[in-house]
Amino acid sequence: MDALLRVTDAMKSFRETRLSALRPPTEFFDYHRISRPADFNQATSRISYNTRYFSGNYGLIVAVLAVYAVIANPLLLLSLAFLFGGFAAINRFAPDPMQVGDHVVTQKSLYTGLFVIGIPLLWLSSPLGTFFWLVGASSVLILGHACVIEPGIESEYANIQESV
Repeated sequence: MDALLRVTDAMKSFRETRLSALRPPTEFFDYHRISRPADFNQATSRISYNTRYFSGNYGLIVAVLAVYAVIANPLLLLSLAFLFGGFAAINRFAPDPMQVGDHVVTQKSLYTGLFVIGIPLLWLSSPLGTFFWLVGASSVLILGHACVIEPGIESEYANIQESV
């Protein structure tokens, strides 16, 4: 019951902090505000402002791309499920040593077996390639959007509020 309470509190705080920063899709996809930046300085200032202003939307983009990347790589999904599921099963069902025939099976030996199988399986699923794909795809999408969207009129007042 205590764990359920902690999960609901974590979900509430996540909703209050991250999801409250989400901008509506009409504002995020406003094609009337799309324009090419005049120079590098303007592009940098747009990126600086828009990454703060649309941070919730960009976080959602990264999360969706991460879910896609894991689902698109079935071996990675299988190896992560094996490792996390094995870890949870060992913690839940084998906290004490067991006698199996002439051998005593401890939690340490179960973890060793899990990692001897799980780590090579994880290595074969190329998690670094998936990670770098996620970083590259997120960067291109986020920087591209932040660069071409003109900041709204409220951006002029943001500088005044920060300096006060």
